[in-house]
Amino acid sequence: MDKFRMIFQFLQSNQESFMNGICGIMALASAQMYSAFDFNCPCLPGYNAAYSAGILLAPPLVLFLLGLVMNNNVSMLAEEWKRPRGHRAKDPAVLRYMFCSMAQRALIAPVVWVAVTLLDGKCFLCAFCTAVPVTVLGNGSLAPGLPPPELARLLARVPCPDIYDGDWLLAREVAVRYLRCISQALGWSFVLLTTLLAFVVRSVRPCFTQAAFLKSKYWSHYIDIERKLFDETCTEHAKAFAKVCIQQFFEAMNHDLELGHAHEALARAPASSAAPATTDGAEEEREKLRGITDQGAVNRLLTSWHKCKPPLRLGQEEPLMGNGWAGGGPRPPRKEVATYFSRV
Repeated sequence: MDKFRMIFQFLQSNQESFMNGICGIMALASAQMYSAFDFNCPCLPGYNAAYSAGILLAPPLVLFLLGLVMNNNVSMLAEEWKRPRGHRAKDPAVLRYMFCSMAQRALIAPVVWVAVTLLDGKCFLCAFCTAVPVTVLGNGSLAPGLPPPELARLLARVPCPDIYDGDWLLAREVAVRYLRCISQALGWSFVLLTTLLAFVVRSVRPCFTQAAFLKSKYWSHYIDIERKLFDETCTEHAKAFAKVCIQQFFEAMNHDLELGHAHEALARAPASSAAPATTDGAEEEREKLRGITDQGAVNRLLTSWHKCKPPLRLGQEEPLMGNGWAGGGPRPPRKEVATYFSRV
């Protein structure tokens, strides 16, 4: 258990590296999925393009959504976007930075899928087999004599070697090589363009907007850390609240049993000896409650946190009261303690 706890703490402290690793694993998984996928072109003029477009676009969309879902910042972004303004303004630049940061990681797996699909060439061959220039690559004298529907039906069978019967018009190997060459050229061009785009976004963009980039990055980290600390504080308060409630329940039950006992004086004697320890434990847990000891107060506190978050300014003149930073007078002065050390 200690090893798993250490691993979990490491992943929490290195969330960005962890998400990069997850995106890399998804990219490798997408390439493996395509290699294991059995591509079956329908070889029909009206269905080849639709089937190929579905294979080329649908899995990347699913992988992109999975990349967003697996990112913990999605809920944080939605919460920051939809929360009421309250006492804290919302910065659109921070929201854009958070979304771009998530989108960049989530796009890795879809980009790998599209690149592998184009480099393989089967999808492109199925989609554009009816656009092969027969007059250039095949028997140009016979092509004009065929009606367009018959020519399209014949060329749509190029991806299917078992049913293709148009070698007298166009050799299948010639059409396959021609279309795969174009597909691989598009695939390498797509890889080059995405690599250049990633380089520009990750390296060149911060150089032109360094101040805005640093501010957006800082407040994005702040929102993430603030949410984690608030969740940890709520968890600590909930544990203390539950512990005090359970202690009160058992103390009340013990009191009822003592009242119904025949020898009431004998029954109360050992309970009184154990009372100081129980009282000390209850007082310690009550200190963790920070004065919030009622269900309605807890609900009001959570509602206030959602609607009226405190402004991002330390050293307020007024304490936090009610539903936000408002309140009754200046804060009490802080006590300063000075300690002096002397050498003997």
